[in-house]
Amino acid sequence: MFSNDKPYRDFAEFLSAKFPYKVQKISVNAGFTCPNRDGSKGRGGCTYCNNQSFSPGYGKPTKTISEQLADGINFFSHKYPEMKYLAYFQSYTNTYDSLDSLISKYEEALSYPNVVGLIVGTRPDCMPKELLDYFEALSKKTFVMVEYGVESTLNKTLERINRQHTYEESAEMIEETAGRNIVTGAHMILGLPGESTEEILSHADKLSQLPLTTLKLHQLQIIKGTAMAKEFRLLPESFHLFELDEYVDLCIDFAERLKPEIYIERFTSQSPKKLLIAPAWDQKNYVVTEKIMKRFRERDTWQGRLYGQLQEYSQPVVNPFT
Repeated sequence: MFSNDKPYRDFAEFLSAKFPYKVQKISVNAGFTCPNRDGSKGRGGCTYCNNQSFSPGYGKPTKTISEQLADGINFFSHKYPEMKYLAYFQSYTNTYDSLDSLISKYEEALSYPNVVGLIVGTRPDCMPKELLDYFEALSKKTFVMVEYGVESTLNKTLERINRQHTYEESAEMIEETAGRNIVTGAHMILGLPGESTEEILSHADKLSQLPLTTLKLHQLQIIKGTAMAKEFRLLPESFHLFELDEYVDLCIDFAERLKPEIYIERFTSQSPKKLLIAPAWDQKNYVVTEKIMKRFRERDTWQGRLYGQLQEYSQPVVNPFT
């Protein structure tokens, strides 16, 4: 049963169960780079990536971690004075540094007043055992969540977008992290070039076999200054960029096949207009989410409706709203 009166398991429901007060993520740019940029694995990064499109800061931060947290908390605390905060290490690969440097940055964030936990975004090939040991010990004292950029479950796609890791590496690291009782999330892009609709939906089947707590989804966006933008200009026929209504139905089809225990953190993302080439939906994230909610109800369906039918031992499919 869903307890949040939504046709899917919403991330806000997860946070409400974890914390007795309202919590808000504060994005932190700690000045990391990526092994796919500095030459350790590759150069130029993933073909779709312009970090400026999803980060509040770009490149080396001009403010310390504490100063960034102060700015974020100042923004929210006027409206919600009793709110607590999660330091979200978001930009680039946030486990790609020496162990001492990493721990120092995390501890600085955790020592800031009213910060009650960490969310760390990273790649599945950038989690050394020693750091996982640290997160395991830390998670026994405070909230810790590790979010892995999976992006696709198809190795042909990962190779095409220059991820420089395989899906098997993602699955193995998710298993290992969740096995340490660390809250584990994944990030996926729907609509990467070369993937059919059925291949996109098959991601839900594969992810459902992993011990994930949370999942972030968003549509493929072509961003200025990326290798993918050049590919899109030269070979537009190799891309299928979803129209908004089409994407709304895709999200519902995806959620129907997703294990109902996984919390969906988001369905969509909005890059700055000055950077976005396509698709030009010109809609705020919350508006797209409202359209998805409405379409769920129009179709009389819910997250996991088809999940049981896809398992070896089919479970009765129960509508959580009846």
